[in-house]
Amino acid sequence: MLKNTEKTVNDLVEWIRDYFEKNGRGCSAVLGISGGKDSSVTAALLSKALGRDRVVGVMMPDGVQPDISDSEALVRHLGIRHMTVNIGDTVAALKEALTVAGSEVTKDTKINIPPRVRMTTLYAVAQGLKEGGRVINTCNKSEDYIGYSTKFGDSAGDMSVLAAFTVEEVLQIGDYLGLPEFLVHKKPSDGLSGMTDEDKIGFTYATLDKYIATGICDDEDTKNKIDRMHRLNLHKLEPMPHFEKIHP
Repeated sequence: MLKNTEKTVNDLVEWIRDYFEKNGRGCSAVLGISGGKDSSVTAALLSKALGRDRVVGVMMPDGVQPDISDSEALVRHLGIRHMTVNIGDTVAALKEALTVAGSEVTKDTKINIPPRVRMTTLYAVAQGLKEGGRVINTCNKSEDYIGYSTKFGDSAGDMSVLAAFTVEEVLQIGDYLGLPEFLVHKKPSDGLSGMTDEDKIGFTYATLDKYIATGICDDEDTKNKIDRMHRLNLHKLEPMPHFEKIHP
């Protein structure tokens, strides 16, 4: 857990301001708004750092999103600029085009297409702003550690605000910022399976966060599972490999 939440938030705010001063002076921050803790905390930090007029929240339901009211509640709470881009038809058209082309649309394909379409949407929105925009990644350290994200989907972006913070630390920051409890402490889910993220991965974020922070995991099977997920998904965290020429 964070020892000094106030200092951490102040340092984050200064870091965000410094990034935008160097990499997009005067432009806006663009991020996807899911209605969960990560996008809520990220949007709040951006608003604190840049002012709410320089934050653009994009809601991207895939057809019908039962909990989109949570996303709407967040943008109202923060008073940020926002828009809704329904990606349902685009996702459906891409899956159909793949099928027609003879490519198998697997279960994993169906899971990963929407996050990648959403990232394409965020960059399109950023490029369409007259002042310019930078796309903000909202993944946290716990999810990154086990690869619980889509490569070139929600794991992409121009800068990452929460990558250094575990789930429990994100919750701590959200509470400090005074965000609505039902958003900060909402059980994360993919919106597809009817299961929470913790149900799907087979252990709690509290267990994962403890292991990341201390190296201690009380259950050997869980430890082995976390280690395996981390090892298999390191490619999502590391720079793209490229060949180094020995001679010019």
